[in-house]
Formats: sequence, C-alpha cells, structure tokens
Amino acid sequence: MKTVAAENHVLPSLSGGLYAFFFDVDGTLAAIQSRPDEAFIPDPVRDTLQALSRLSDGALALVSGRPIHELDMLAAPLRAPAAGVHGAERRDASGELHRISLPASMGQELSDTLHNAMAQWPGTQLETKGMAFALHYRRAVQYEDEVMQLAHKLVERFPTLALQPGKCVVEIKPQGVDKGEAIKAFMGEAPFAGRIPVFIGDDLTDEKGFRAVNALQGISVKVGEGSSEAHFRLKGVNDVYAWLEQIKLQLDQDKTTSVRSQGYESLSSRI
Repeated sequence: MKTVAAENHVLPSLSGGLYAFFFDVDGTLAAIQSRPDEAFIPDPVRDTLQALSRLSDGALALVSGRPIHELDMLAAPLRAPAAGVHGAERRDASGELHRISLPASMGQELSDTLHNAMAQWPGTQLETKGMAFALHYRRAVQYEDEVMQLAHKLVERFPTLALQPGKCVVEIKPQGVDKGEAIKAFMGEAPFAGRIPVFIGDDLTDEKGFRAVNALQGISVKVGEGSSEAHFRLKGVNDVYAWLEQIKLQLDQDKTTSVRSQGYESLSSRI
C-alpha cells in the first residue's frame, strides 16, 4: 500500500558511510520536456555525476525507462553502469550487457499495430525500444483513453507482456522487468554490494525501485508531488541538483578526512 512520502526537505546526511547511488533520469536529472528527445542533463550536473561516481568508487548507476545508448548520450562523458528500458537491458560495472528480448514475430506485430493505431491520433508519439514500446501522449492528452485501451488490448493478447504507466506515457514491456529488480541485481555485484543504496526518482515507474531500496534499509527520494513509498521528498529537479552538490562536497570532505587520518596513523606508527 502506498503512503505519502515524508514531507521532509532536509534529507539525511550521507556522511560516514559507503553509499551506492541510483538515479532515474527524466524528471530527476533532466527536466521533463514535451518530447523525450528534447531532454538534457545540464553540464554542471553531469560534472557532479562524474565526481560522485569517482567518490563512490564507481557505485553509481542510471536506472531509466530510456535505452542505455540514450543514457550514455545524456550523461556523456560519464559512461556509468546503467539499467535501461526499466531493467530489460542492464550494463554492469564490468561493462557486460544483460538483455531481455522479445520474439521477433511478436516485436514486429506490436510495432505494426502500434504505428498504425497511433498514426490516427495527432500529437501522440510511439517510442520503439527494441524489447519495449512507449506510447507518449503528453502533447495529445485528449487521446489518453484511446492510448490506454490500445495498450491494455495488446497486453491481453500477449500475456508475457506487462504495462508500465508513467507521466503521460504508458509502456509495454516484458513481465518481471522493473527498476526494483535492476537495483537488486546491481546491489548483488561489485562495487555496489555492501553499500547503502540511495535511489532518486519521480514517477510511477520508480515505485518498485523505492520499495527495493527501502527493503535494503536504504534512502529513497521522491521528486515532485503525489503519493509514494519513498521515505523522503524533493520538490523538483533544481532541488535534486542542489542536494547532489551537497552530497559531492560531503563525500569529498569525508575522503579528505580519511586520507589525513591514515597519514596521522602512519606517522604515529613510525614514531
């Protein structure tokens, strides 16, 4: 059962611990745009992500509905571990790619049916991801009912598929694929294993990620309004940017303090 995320804009300090960072992209690191291809992560935020990846010894991943190749372009020059298409494809820290595919005949039938149907609704947009399809209606909300009926009809026809609703979008994807499972897979591998997970997201697609992080005693952060299982909340992307900068400064300070402490211990042992 969903609860209202804590109305707490003072998030916990990330000092004195080892953390694994997981970030949704659209609505979290990149402001929502009317078209998915217009989204971008500001340069200073990309710099901060690179710093956080370095300070966490590579325990930072992007977890998104977008394909991994789009995540790489948005975050460049950072090429982090990533879960794309809600985890249907996942690149681990070693660079190995894990991918779930649809049967070719099913993918072709879905593509043909969706293209033909959505061509009748001006302003809607079909995003083809290989193993999943996103049906966008942000610029044509008057067709929401038609888009949802089409998506439900196709999932009924192909029981191995599932729906993933989002903000003015519904996705058709393989069953058993979600951001929570992706985060759990990362947390079982180096360099994420043994760390405290931190996940920031903004949408319905992120709720299973929040649930997974909560079960691991981590820090779950909802961006924006609405009920959520996240334990903390930030108002918008600018608040995310400010918090990430605080985290970077805190981790940098912790690392500097640790290096100095090790230096003192080494000097003491020599004396």
